[in-house]
Amino acid sequence: MKSKTTFWQRIGFHDWFLKKETTFTPKEVQSLTPNDVYKYIIEKFKESIGQLSFADRIVFYHEYIISFNPQDYMQFMDNKKGIFGLIVQESVKQFYSHLKELRKQGKTVEPSSSKWVFRFVSHPDYAPGDKGFIGKLLPGNYQKEENLRVTFIPRQTGIAQTADISSEILKGFTFYSEGYYEVPYQEDLVYDELKVSKSMNAVIARFEAILPDKAYAGKKIEYLMKDEEIIVTGKEDEREASNIFKIPSEWVNTPHLRIRYNKEHDKYYITSFGEKTIVNERQLRPSASEKPTWSELPINSRIVLNGIVGINIFKS
Repeated sequence: MKSKTTFWQRIGFHDWFLKKETTFTPKEVQSLTPNDVYKYIIEKFKESIGQLSFADRIVFYHEYIISFNPQDYMQFMDNKKGIFGLIVQESVKQFYSHLKELRKQGKTVEPSSSKWVFRFVSHPDYAPGDKGFIGKLLPGNYQKEENLRVTFIPRQTGIAQTADISSEILKGFTFYSEGYYEVPYQEDLVYDELKVSKSMNAVIARFEAILPDKAYAGKKIEYLMKDEEIIVTGKEDEREASNIFKIPSEWVNTPHLRIRYNKEHDKYYITSFGEKTIVNERQLRPSASEKPTWSELPINSRIVLNGIVGINIFKS
């Protein structure tokens, strides 16, 4: 039987590790601290400026995917819950401070996106103490493989290695809803703590839709739920509002679903108007729009619309 290659074998680091194992004696692994993560993000931000900028134009990553060993990640969530959000805030402060200095030097500092995105993830091939980074100019946009790079720091050496990777490799990473943070970009480079805190706490849930349409092959449509009730609808719907999650596929009815968040009970509920809706392999009966029948929608549920469009819900 053909053995399955690991993540590191696929990106070419496997042989490098094997060569180094004989010359480096692993030290006792120290737990990653919040300061380690914070300094790592700042380091990668400055590296991106050095790698991407040209002439007098300053270019930098807007999305930061920071990856850990699964046990290291869970230690952060179990013992330091909420610390990632604080790290994000302090990182953005430093981003603006550095960009202001460059602007004072006469450099052109303009964003490639209207927001900063931070994702803290894990990968099973990472050992305790390892950490990695993937950066993007445009958050959530993975179709251009030439802009997708991974930097990995193995615990044995502490020496960073960087390589271009295929977007397919991202499937090996586990993306946690608790590790997702989105912060609006401030053109004046002034950090507004109140505005940042509001924007980070405004997301009630995160949805990912997978479409069969050729135009969206290999891509996911992401929607952030910021209203306590939203409508999931098809491409024929002409409404544009924050509570409208429009999925551009002929396989989605207009409208198809309503999803509601009950803050008091911290639970989500769903009602269906479409031809066919399956939630966690259980089919929902269609409701009349004027008299909806609500069912509880557990977090991390898998929703399938008309047997072909998939939607996943994650708590933010």
